[in-house]
Amino acid sequence: MELTILKAKIHTVKVTEANVAYNGSITIDADLLDAAGIKKYEQVYINNAVNGSRIMTYVLPGKRGSGEVCMNGGAALHAKVGDTVHILAFVNMSPEEADTYQPTLVFTEGQNQIKSVEKYTY
Repeated sequence: MELTILKAKIHTVKVTEANVAYNGSITIDADLLDAAGIKKYEQVYINNAVNGSRIMTYVLPGKRGSGEVCMNGGAALHAKVGDTVHILAFVNMSPEEADTYQPTLVFTEGQNQIKSVEKYTY
């Protein structure tokens, strides 16, 4: 048996662009992705803290240090520029692996710049 466990969360970032005329995905500053351990094309869930929308899409890396969080294609219909979103990635693992696994949390400030990177300790 495998469980689906939180791998990483980029907590409380602001949407900087919403571009409906794109094939789909979310573009995220590559520094944020690296800090979270999220890979390009990886599946993520985006929870919008403003309107309650929750969607699933895939990641494209954005320019490093830009603070870019761009909702693309259909995803752009679920968030406006300035909305606060949380980006979550999950991983499958055995129950034994899950017992000791600690997801990565990336906290931001200002223009989506990294404030801290921590591990869940529950």
